[in-house]
This record gives sequence, C-alpha cells and structure tokens, in this order.
Amino acid sequence: MSIDWIAADWGTTNLRLWAMSGRKPAERRVQARGMGGLRPDEFAPVLAEATQGWPTVPVVACGMVGSRQGWVEAPYVAVPCPATPRMVTVPGQPGGRSVGIVCGVRQNSPADVMRGEETQIAGLLALSPEFDGIACLPGTHTKWVRISAGEICNFKSFMTGELFGLLAGQSVLRHSMGGADGDMEAFRAAVSDAMARPERGFGGLFQIRAETLLAGLDPAIAKGRLSGTLIGWELAAARPWWLGCDVTIIGAPALSALYAGALEAQGVPAALMSDEDATLAGLFAAHQKSLTTT
Repeated sequence: MSIDWIAADWGTTNLRLWAMSGRKPAERRVQARGMGGLRPDEFAPVLAEATQGWPTVPVVACGMVGSRQGWVEAPYVAVPCPATPRMVTVPGQPGGRSVGIVCGVRQNSPADVMRGEETQIAGLLALSPEFDGIACLPGTHTKWVRISAGEICNFKSFMTGELFGLLAGQSVLRHSMGGADGDMEAFRAAVSDAMARPERGFGGLFQIRAETLLAGLDPAIAKGRLSGTLIGWELAAARPWWLGCDVTIIGAPALSALYAGALEAQGVPAALMSDEDATLAGLFAAHQKSLTTT
C-alpha cells in the first residue's frame, strides 16, 4: 500500500500518526511526545524521528500543536463557519516536506474555543454529508456543537472530564475510586438524581467518601456515582443542545457509551462515531482541500 500523506493528531500529551494511502491508514504510531513538553525548536526533529522510515510526503496535523504555545499558531476561525477545515503551513521545513496545521474554531459570545474537535466535525460531515443536528464530543472538555447546512453554528464546552480527573485523582474521593470500572446501575441512578435534583447531587459528593469509610462502599459503585453525577449535571445544563435533536457522539468507545446511555435514559437515541474515524476523515478533507488550493 503506497503512502501519499501523513495524518497527525498532536495533542498536549501524545502524538498520534497515521501513514495514509488515500483515505486508508497503512500504519499507525503513537508517541508520548505531546506539544505540552516541547520547545518550539523541538517540533520538527520530533516529527522527523516519529516518521522515520516513511516517505517524505505532506503532513496534515490537528490539535494543540496549532495553539499559541504549539509549533505554529493556527488562528481560530469564528462561528458560524463552514465545517471544511482551514489550515496554515509551517514555514521552512527541511527536506521538502510540507506540514499543515488545521485552524481551531472560536465563538466570541458567549466566549468559547475548540481545537481538534473541529477536525472531527469535518470528518462527521465527510462521512455523513446530510447531517444536521448536534455533535457531542466527550473528553476532558466536552463539546456540544450545533451543525446545520454544513456549518458549525455555535457550541458549548463543559469541563466534565477534567473535573472527574481532579476529583477522582486528586481529591479525598481518590481513596474511594480504586481501579475498577464504574458500576452502570449506580451511574444511571446518579445521572437521574443529578438531573432531577442537582443540589442533592452536589451534597452527595462527600457522601461517597463517608460511605466508603463507614459502610465499605464498593469502588465500582463510587466511581459510577461520581461519573454519573458529573455527566448528569452536564446533561441538565446542555438540555437545549440535545432535547428534540439528532445527536451523534464522537469519542472514545467507553466514554461515548456512558453519554449514549445517559441520553437514552432521557429518550434521546444517539448515533456513535469513533474519534479516530472522525479525525482521519476530517484530516483527509483538509488534505484534499490543500491539494486543490496549491
């Protein structure tokens, strides 16, 4: 299989690379060389090392590599805007390899930004051109994005994933979590309680720790209750984004399944798309656009 371009998802923590033959990945590599640990002069040599053995073909990258602290700032495009990716070119690359970085998207009022998710949205529309509805992109900062007529209309971010990481990993609740997966029955009950009585859910966070001490609460139930409470609060706040809408969830399978289950309990069936499929389809759209504009 011939390699004619390279797709890159370069985040804060990791660099994910795919050697591509048209739309199809021929080889995948992952390195813990995210932009968060690199100086500006280190990006080019890290990319050269990570792609060693692959041909000198164009690279199309998305993610935090295009942030102000990244390799080259790829400025935000204001909504409403076409979902087709826009790119900036990294100047002065040795060996004749071109590197393009996809621009992020901004919303001026209420203020919000995304970087990386816009590529997955482009991928959603590349794979489902007639899609008109809401894309939910769960992660560290979950995005709810309204899409219509091929445009990103507006969006809202929630820090649910980061809050879960902080509470489960750094707060007193870390002693209750263990390494178990969350109990789904406890998760669904916590989602329902958090949406119906948010104040009770807030008061119940420390109760997770107290029940661990006094009643030996199962870590799986503790984790299910914590994640269910946080996602339930998010769904309550995001109700205008999903109520009565077609929803597609783009993300990692386990986390997407939690959101899908929570929405299904509210009578909203959601379609699922893997984050890798969406990312590669969006980067391919960016690559194709670059070929037509050069």
